[in-house]
Amino acid sequence: MDITQIISLGSGIALFLFGMTLMGDGLKRVAGNQLELVLYRLSSTTFRGVLLGTGVTAVIQSSCATSVMVVGFVNAGMMKLRQAIGVILGAILGTSITGWIISLSYIEGSSGILSLLSTATLTGIVAIIGVFLRVFSKKKEQHHLGDILMGFTVLMFGMSVMSNAVSDLGKQPWFTETLATLSNPILGILAGALFTGILQSASAAVGIVQALSVTGAMTFESALPLLMGVAIGAAFPVLLSALGANADGKRTAAVYLVAATISVIVCAALFYLVEAFIVFPFVKAIMNPFSLAFVNTVLRLAMVLLLLPFTDALEKLVRLIVREKPQEADQLTVRLEERFLTHPALAVEQSRLTIVDMAERAREALSAALSLTANYSKEGFAEVEKMESDCDKYEDALGSYLVKLTGRELTRRQNEDVSKYLHTLTDFERISDHALNIAQSAQEIHEKKIDFSDQATRELSVLSAAVREIVRLTTQAFEKSDLTLASRVEPLEELIDQLCDESKRRHIERLQQGNCTIRQGFVFNDVLTSIERVSDHCSNIAVAMLELEEDAFDTHAGLRRIKEAQSLSFQIAYEDYVARFTL
Repeated sequence: MDITQIISLGSGIALFLFGMTLMGDGLKRVAGNQLELVLYRLSSTTFRGVLLGTGVTAVIQSSCATSVMVVGFVNAGMMKLRQAIGVILGAILGTSITGWIISLSYIEGSSGILSLLSTATLTGIVAIIGVFLRVFSKKKEQHHLGDILMGFTVLMFGMSVMSNAVSDLGKQPWFTETLATLSNPILGILAGALFTGILQSASAAVGIVQALSVTGAMTFESALPLLMGVAIGAAFPVLLSALGANADGKRTAAVYLVAATISVIVCAALFYLVEAFIVFPFVKAIMNPFSLAFVNTVLRLAMVLLLLPFTDALEKLVRLIVREKPQEADQLTVRLEERFLTHPALAVEQSRLTIVDMAERAREALSAALSLTANYSKEGFAEVEKMESDCDKYEDALGSYLVKLTGRELTRRQNEDVSKYLHTLTDFERISDHALNIAQSAQEIHEKKIDFSDQATRELSVLSAAVREIVRLTTQAFEKSDLTLASRVEPLEELIDQLCDESKRRHIERLQQGNCTIRQGFVFNDVLTSIERVSDHCSNIAVAMLELEEDAFDTHAGLRRIKEAQSLSFQIAYEDYVARFTL
């Protein structure tokens, strides 16, 4: 094999890997970014997990990608280790589909209509369609379809280049001797595992083995150990993905290696034990790309069926292997897995769940702070401080995560959701800030032994109830994406502003009449100002939801339109609130 053939082989491998990546990415995008959510939500039983893992892996053409996704699910607490085992077993089987796709590059037709099925003709037709879609289509979906076709074309061409580069190897004594050496099960399995670990792809490793089979020198005896080794080597990139994961995340990654290793050892032991007594006629059979794809699928199916009844034992085994205690999970950012950024549907959903937690935290902080004005305690104040600090952490983590997410290719709906989260994030954090301000005012009232008049206490009670209601409405509307609830926020915000103004006016009258003091006035006014600011932030969140739904975000313009419209529903809601919250 001269230098020209080596370079040709290397370029063929490079084209093959690039084509596989391009085709896999296109398939994921055409699937609508929903495969990840389906996998997360529907893998409730082991058998269902196997089916889903097989299906998803067949679509995205990568058992590693499926397994890494599952590691992320478990690491984020979204999926149990037991659920993950079924999906990983399915991924082990699903990746064999790629071998059948690769086999298409070896279809040849002699003449007439059969020539249309030849590799060159098929590749040419697919390339023309792919280029047409990429260049002339304006729709993203068709662009992604073009990516699939172009990836398929490059993959086919890469396989053709590899096959041509190694076609003469069958005549080389050193090559046939090497294959004979690999017929030793231990050496063959080690070679296949090492080769796959270097390539970081089981599909690519099988594709190269298929290319080598065109030499006519590869037998079943030498191919089987290589395919077994490939099954084990595919676990290496999954293990790398678990670096930095918690204990269960590492256990999930270990499942792939343990499952592949055990099943390969058992399958090899059974096969070679039986073969010692019964000489199988197909052992010396010359392999081709199609027979290799068939053997690879049968092998992986046997591996999965062998392990399926022992998933509980497999779970116990990986728990024994990874013995360290689970790390303390940061409950504030546990959902914001970096692994999910490559799967926008998951990242958006996890961002939504996290910001809902933040909103609930801000609501609890405000409610606790308002309670302190009437019944102060150091423990209660410390709890409000902690919740406000938590909301700050939420804002930092979510802000960074969402900015990273904007750099990904998102659907129109996902872009709208990310925009909504970015616009409302600060408002939820500011609600917690004002909750702390109210708690600090309560602390001042307690330390200075300030007593309000009965009228001031009643006004504060009414305003507290109103602001609790507007925050409840806002968080509930955001959590459920309920625009009807969001539309009821602005009438209440309008009333709270009026009530605060009225209460401040009455307080001045009480000062003039000597019923209140300046010292009481300052802290009373501070509480009213915080309540008013909280309602303003609730208004911002509601308006953002309503405006983004109409594809035009402008808080001030949206607020003006709502107030100017004074629709019947606005008036009805406003009058309802007037009846409920009266000073």
